[in-house]
Amino acid sequence: MLTTKRYELWFVVGSQHLYGKKTLDEVAEHSEMMVSAMNEEFNEHFTIVMKPVMTNANDIYQLCLEANRTAHCAGLLTWMHTFSPAKMWIRGLKSLTKPLLHLHTQYNRDLPWDSINMDFMNLNQSAHGDREFGYMNARMKTRPKVVVGHWQDRNVINEIKRWATSALAFNESHAIKVARFGDNMNHVAVTDGDKVEAQIQFGWQVDGFGIGDLVAKMEALTEEEIDSLMAEYETIYKFDGPLQVDGPERDAVREQAKIELGLEYFLKEGQYTAFTTNFDTLHGMKQLPGLAVQRLMAKGYGFGGEGDWKTAALLRLMKIMSGGKETSFMEDYTYHLKPGEEGILQSHMLEVCPTIASDQPRVEVHPLAIGGKEDPARLVFNAQPGKGICVTVIDMGERFRFIVNDVETIEMTENMPHLPVARAFWKPAPSLHESAKAWILAGGTHHTAYSTQLTYQHIKDYAEMTGSECLHIGEKFNLDDFTNELKWNELYYKFM
Repeated sequence: MLTTKRYELWFVVGSQHLYGKKTLDEVAEHSEMMVSAMNEEFNEHFTIVMKPVMTNANDIYQLCLEANRTAHCAGLLTWMHTFSPAKMWIRGLKSLTKPLLHLHTQYNRDLPWDSINMDFMNLNQSAHGDREFGYMNARMKTRPKVVVGHWQDRNVINEIKRWATSALAFNESHAIKVARFGDNMNHVAVTDGDKVEAQIQFGWQVDGFGIGDLVAKMEALTEEEIDSLMAEYETIYKFDGPLQVDGPERDAVREQAKIELGLEYFLKEGQYTAFTTNFDTLHGMKQLPGLAVQRLMAKGYGFGGEGDWKTAALLRLMKIMSGGKETSFMEDYTYHLKPGEEGILQSHMLEVCPTIASDQPRVEVHPLAIGGKEDPARLVFNAQPGKGICVTVIDMGERFRFIVNDVETIEMTENMPHLPVARAFWKPAPSLHESAKAWILAGGTHHTAYSTQLTYQHIKDYAEMTGSECLHIGEKFNLDDFTNELKWNELYYKFM
């Protein structure tokens, strides 16, 4: 699995000298206890680091500059324990380029009704101080994530953890490099877009290569390397019948092993974390990459078919957020419109990630009625049932738009013996008719990135961090409100 480095979240608490040293010491003590407790929740992916209590503009500015320079700092968690005059935050907030979360909480959960006095009030006045800080963020249009509630509340912890996952993805997004083998599929609009603007806004670097660059890596492989990978296939997957003996079908699988090894060598050498292929551009290759692509997605690489570099980068982004679990490239293929059972059969020609499989995938070799190449090997399986999201990102000209649809994958009850590809059948919320209408009105593509590990809020938080539009189609959905949102957003992004 492609790994990401461990990140820090800096806990930054605001106060002032007005209240004296004793109060500031208590602010620091409370904050350190909170950080220690929160780290027990976050130690799997992050370390929360307590920073000195901020009481003046220069210290805040220097801290923000340090956060920008520190590669392993994913973002700031800010909280005003006391009243913290917000004008001292202006220069720091203007310079900050890392994600910002405003935690509106207080150290104590309950009011000490019998003993409360003005000393207690002056110390525990985040109800006052956080509103001052909130005003400055609103005035400066910094738009932090705002989380409200007691810091030990499970909902608050989960919301912070979810935001932290998106903050990690924001930072790692600038390391996403997409290798395109061939160009975009001829005349297809929705899979193309402005690569320069994507690099400015998201950090995604998209480079183009001829398929011959990949073929050269494949031809340099040894038979021993291919034999070793074949042995791995036979250990992990169902590998039956003709695949176990020398012959055309086993040779077809060996060809995919050759493609996988060549692709991975190429991607590692160039530090690429995502890639695209295109069946219009396969000169020098015997097969369309199938099993090879599925295997690389399972290792954490992003992928997009037909030159779809945006979905390739999006999938890599969601692989980062999900830790590589249960996340795949997907495509809307064909509908089931029986009343009461409406849904979408999801698949692709070959390339669906086995991390979403409900059972042990089977290696199979079959003809492919597109591309004009030899019969490719692929993994065949059904997707595991469960709730998740499908996401697309499209180029609207003056902005990028994320569209997120909540979906529920249904357990397959039909065998489909003549459809030898990986597949999922899901019901989109709130219904197929409403979701499809909304998706089309919003310009959503037929390619998506799908995950059962993530929610709309993960994508929403990332979109907020990058200044992108994000639309949600879920259970609490009203088509009239959605169409109005599309109109309002046109004006907002035109004049912002």
